[in-house]
Amino acid sequence: MPNLFEDDRCYVLGDPELELLGDRDKLAQWRHKGVGPAYYKIGRKVIYCGTDLNTWLTANRIDPLQGRAK
Repeated sequence: MPNLFEDDRCYVLGDPELELLGDRDKLAQWRHKGVGPAYYKIGRKVIYCGTDLNTWLTANRIDPLQGRAK
């Protein structure tokens, strides 16, 4: 799968690219529950690295054909 996020870029809340994952509230829920992508928190600022976002997306990929008899 091609990377949806640039590996060498950092994303902050409010960046339109993060809307691919969900809105600000959804990302906050994931952070609270510990189920979303890895992030850095500096003061009140939340920062996501592109490599972490791509890794998380790959780990959460669902293949509907997996497990079907061929």
